[in-house]
Amino acid sequence: MAFSYGGMQAETVSIAGYNGESISAYTARPTGSGSFPGVVLVHHAPGWDEWYIEATRRFAHHGYIAISHNLYHRAGDGKPDDVAAKVRATGGIPDDKVIGDTEGAVKWLRSQKNHNGKVGVIGSCSGGRHTFLYACHTKSIDCAIEMWGGGVVMTKEELTPNQPRAPIEFTKDLACPLLGLFGKEDRRPTPDHVAQHEAELKKHGKDYEFHMYDGAGHGFFYYDRPMYRLEQAMDGWKKVFAFFEKHLKK
Repeated sequence: MAFSYGGMQAETVSIAGYNGESISAYTARPTGSGSFPGVVLVHHAPGWDEWYIEATRRFAHHGYIAISHNLYHRAGDGKPDDVAAKVRATGGIPDDKVIGDTEGAVKWLRSQKNHNGKVGVIGSCSGGRHTFLYACHTKSIDCAIEMWGGGVVMTKEELTPNQPRAPIEFTKDLACPLLGLFGKEDRRPTPDHVAQHEAELKKHGKDYEFHMYDGAGHGFFYYDRPMYRLEQAMDGWKKVFAFFEKHLKK
């Protein structure tokens, strides 16, 4: 069997986020020759943590230039849980900053000399919400993956100055294919929230596919937490890579 070289380069970089402000981001890329599609990972409410750092490298291993930008950079350094607590205490990251920071990560990808011109965005939990929100405010990406995005559907009582509108209200502006992965036992989003989300996508004729997993709740991909569900997570990863293969590599 012939030897096939495999390797990657991974590092923390500084990128221009919302209003040109400098924020940190973790990047990983294959070191072989060729051009590679890009993936932006939007981290979850527990913060810019080890799971997202490792997921960034996983995408590089599968042939993507990947970047996970630190939405909590402005809250300072520290353990992810501590930084996330500071962010929660201030009402979370404002939606306009999420959109601006994520656009900065996309622009960084598109500036890389070995990028193939295609970009997908993926996020889970609050990152799933942010992924859908961003996908409805840009035409600069080729597809998006929303994993159990809590807060896409919101009541009037849940709206805040930092989150003044529910992302579902922007569904008509979604300009790329969407994959959604959800657990039937989740409480945010509940199956009813997912049904409302899907109904709105159908209403506006959007290109999407949703998958709802039995026996899974919130965060079923997180191998370091009690909510991890091996069978459902492995199937979900297959769907993630198949979706990105379809929209970013072909």
